[in-house]
Formats: sequence, structure tokens, C-alpha cells
Amino acid sequence: MTVNFPQLRAFLAVVDAGGFSAAADELGLSQSAVSHAVASLERELAAPLLIRSGPVRTTALGERVLPYARSALSAVRAVTELAEDAGTPTGTVRLASTPTVCQGLVPGLLRHWRESCPRVTVRVFEGDSAEIAGWLENGTADAAILVDPPPGPGVRLAVDGYRALLPRDHPLAGEPVVDVRDLEDDDFLISPGGCEDRVRALHERAGLRFAPAQRVRDLATLISMVQAGIGVTVLSEVARPLLPADLVLLPVAPQVTRRLVLSGPREGAWHPAVRGLAESAGRYPALS
Repeated sequence: MTVNFPQLRAFLAVVDAGGFSAAADELGLSQSAVSHAVASLERELAAPLLIRSGPVRTTALGERVLPYARSALSAVRAVTELAEDAGTPTGTVRLASTPTVCQGLVPGLLRHWRESCPRVTVRVFEGDSAEIAGWLENGTADAAILVDPPPGPGVRLAVDGYRALLPRDHPLAGEPVVDVRDLEDDDFLISPGGCEDRVRALHERAGLRFAPAQRVRDLATLISMVQAGIGVTVLSEVARPLLPADLVLLPVAPQVTRRLVLSGPREGAWHPAVRGLAESAGRYPALS
């Protein structure tokens, strides 16, 4: 059996792009070349890896092959790029993070990296906390900005505090600190995800029952609802760049924080370009 790099690269491109045509565009090849590479891989394995009818998706075997294919390609990329330039970080890094961090923190990081690591291309993927941890583990992502990860290698980007989000004409908008107990008379809004556990803990520490009046998935919707006077919420400080001028974000008591950490995979070697980004991120100004 002979499995080669072009076969694995084509297989992963089809899976990630969602089809043969999009994969061909991504790789700069003809669609027939991509189809031929995947078909030859399937012949080597004596079993189909993709279901081609309807939206392209993996077979049971294809799903099992995926993490090994990603690891193999990651290793080949790392070795190749090390040989090309051992001194300057180079290559493409797939970076995963939660939507709030992607919107509030990542744009500044990308600008910083563009200046400090000009030969590294960063491709950003959004997901919830569980998804990005899984992507990092199975090789879908090369790096991730994790929220309160267990001890291990990584660079702390920020200690991100939680804040009360209020309309500027709210009676508490002029206070230096807002006690969450003073918000009991307002409808409380929440966007489910990684932050909900911490907001729930904040209420529990204050001796309050956590009973949101509304749950909305999208952060922009949550902000718009506060802006419309439908209720109030608690957001992390990293969301501040996303807020319109008629809202205020104020320190909240009891105090709750989270750590934002740039990390590569917990098991196995980091891509050299990820190490370059991590070293550069250590010089990026953390949130105040």
C-alpha cells in the first residue's frame, strides 16, 4: 500500500471545502485532478472515503481516516517549512476561537502578526469552546485561543473580566461598579455558550437565581436587544470594541474573570509557525 501527500491533501481539501470543485479552487488544481487523487487513495485503502451523492460527506472509514490524514499533512508541512527557513516563521496556520474572541480580540492580533510574522498566513475559524478544543485535538486547527484551559503550554493573551452591559440612559449607567443584585428589576438576557457558565456562577455568588428572560444565539442580536431597551446582560471585556456608542460596559460585582490563552495541540509537536505566532503574541499588549 502506498499512500502519498497529494492524495491526503486532496481528500482533506474536499472535506474542508465541502466539494470537489471548491477543493480544486483551494488547491489550484483541476477538478479532475482532485477527483483522481481521492479515487487513487480510495483504491489504495480498498474502500470509499467519501459519499459523493448530494452534499459530499465522509463515510465511516473516511471519518476515522481524517485525524490521521490531518496529522500526516501537518507533519509534512512542518518539516518542509523548517527546511525552507529555520529562522523565520512561515506557512499557514488555522486558528480557532469563539465568536466573541474572534470579533473582539483576533482582529488586533492579526494586525500584530502581519507586522511581526509577515510570512505566516492565519486563517480564522469560529466555534464554541467545545468545538475549538476538539478541532485542536483532531488536527482541524493548528492553534486556538482557549478559554481557561488546564495547565499546559500556551501564551496568556489576556485576563478578561466580565462587565454589565446597559443602555447609556439606564439609572445605573453612571456608576463605577454595578452590583449584579441591582439588576434584579431588569429582564436579563443571555447568549448561550462558554460565557453562560460564568454568568450563572456570578449570580450564584451573589445569592441570585439565574433566570434569563431571553436566550439568543448571536452576540449581535444580544447587543441589539440591550440597545432597544429589552433588557440588560453581562459580557466579557473583550466584546467592548463591538459595542455602539449608546451602550456602556461597566465593571460588575461579584468579580468574575477568564483567561484567554493561545495554544497549540496538547499532544504532539506544534507547527513551527504556531510557535512563531505564540512567541510574537507574548509581546502583544494584554487587555487592561
